Amino acid sequence: MTTSHKYHERMRKACDYIYQNLDKDLSVEHISDVAHFSQFHFHRQFTAMYGIGVYKFIQHLRLKRACYQLAFNQDMKLVDIAMAAGYQNHESFCRVFKKALGITPSAFREAPQWNSQLEISPVQYVAKELDMDVKIVTIDEEKIAVLEHRGSPDKLNYSVSKFIEWRKQSGLSPVNTAKTYGLAYDDPSVTAPEKFRFDICGLVKSEVPENDFGVINKVIPAGRCAVIRHLGSHDAIAEKVCYLYSQWIPESGEQLRDFPCFFHYLNLFPQVDECDLITDIYLPIE
Repeated sequence: MTTSHKYHERMRKACDYIYQNLDKDLSVEHISDVAHFSQFHFHRQFTAMYGIGVYKFIQHLRLKRACYQLAFNQDMKLVDIAMAAGYQNHESFCRVFKKALGITPSAFREAPQWNSQLEISPVQYVAKELDMDVKIVTIDEEKIAVLEHRGSPDKLNYSVSKFIEWRKQSGLSPVNTAKTYGLAYDDPSVTAPEKFRFDICGLVKSEVPENDFGVINKVIPAGRCAVIRHLGSHDAIAEKVCYLYSQWIPESGEQLRDFPCFFHYLNLFPQVDECDLITDIYLPIE
């Protein structure tokens, strides 16, 4: 292992610690000790490598989690969200939240206004090692309920909220017991926002009746798939998708099937921390 690689691994260890301890008092002194950096230089090293100060990075992660808790954990009290974000009182949290997003936490809970900057990590960092272990599996056909998101990726969470509400009201695809999928038709990095397509899906046992949410019936077809597991934030999932298309497919000699790449979300944020997310990426092959 080169000196440069060792250095990056130590910085990755510091980032891992931040992701895993957002509920705790994260001092530069303690984070630098974890990664065996000098506390006198760590802040400058972090900023130089990632282009953002360590405290700004921590605040970004906490505010992003708070947004998800406000939108998707309606039973969680505002004061508990504030404490989890590292604030001793509700008022301090509200001031910082409004300054960052231009809206109070209560107003965000009533009508989420997603800030695209919170959806992209300012640190181009994968919380876990990039494990490129690809397996080939054969899956059975699965019936899915689908809400088709069409339009800017920045608006995807609005569709997610709508689909969650359908799941709660219909009871046909319970969030806690039915598999959750995403069908990725387009690469957001090269697709015009207005042409971006992504299906938000939940496993169902029976046909979905007509409804006011616009949720429809589709199937994930039976067949062979290449599967690779992604650990950590969804912000970095594109790296493994790119690997499957650009390296694995040409080297494997396999042929793609006429069905999009899709994700199986084994757990969901904010029910678990971002660093603990597990997502299986499926690439349908002949």
